[in-house]
Amino acid sequence: MSKEKKVVLNELADLPHYKAEYTAQLADMGIKTLPDLKKALRSKEKAKKIVDDLVGVGPKIMANWKELLEDIPDTEEKALAPASGKKVAEKAKEDVEIVEQSETEIVEKDGYVVKRKPELDEETKKLLALRYEMSHDRIAFLRQEWFRFPRLGEKWRRPRGMHSKMRRHIQYRPNVVSIGYRGPAKVRCLHPSGFQEVMVWNPDQLDKVDPKVQAVRVGGSVGFKKRQAIEKKADELGIRVLNRTG
Repeated sequence: MSKEKKVVLNELADLPHYKAEYTAQLADMGIKTLPDLKKALRSKEKAKKIVDDLVGVGPKIMANWKELLEDIPDTEEKALAPASGKKVAEKAKEDVEIVEQSETEIVEKDGYVVKRKPELDEETKKLLALRYEMSHDRIAFLRQEWFRFPRLGEKWRRPRGMHSKMRRHIQYRPNVVSIGYRGPAKVRCLHPSGFQEVMVWNPDQLDKVDPKVQAVRVGGSVGFKKRQAIEKKADELGIRVLNRTG
């Protein structure tokens, strides 16, 4: 029996190579417990998203987690005796409490605040999912003869030579950036969460923001004191700030 299987897993933090910042990232994906992670790893798309989003987690670590989670029950209720069902329900109420019904903001016991989500129609949700798949399947565009001259680097530049075979798409030459690789037009400028981004530089500009479909990003030239005032007013109006200070 390998040493990895001897690891006792009671929570996500017990996994090998697990970092504290993974908790918030996994929570955004709906993964808060070991059974949730086990279920997510069964899906090829979710497993790929976990590897892409968690810095430091590669296929080997993912395979190790999947092996360790084989002995974990699919639900937390199965791991306990049937008579302790009430205790499970009471513990769930302790772990999650609703703060201000008007805010509809959920705060977990460890202090993590679930971020606000936009009100989207079904078509927009499908297009966002499609855009995510297209962006992850899109090839890497490399400039002409990048493999021949290391000094050129791997940044994209459009081929301009009059005799350029790449510009004319001849035979096996690399793909060129073109309109066919773009994502859906309806969700092209939306934040990954689905919000429309609105730049603000002072608290007064928040009055024109619709918190249902828009989120604000504080300008980089805004000082710390004014930034705090913007975040405080945004919390009062129920507006999500995409680049909060804390």
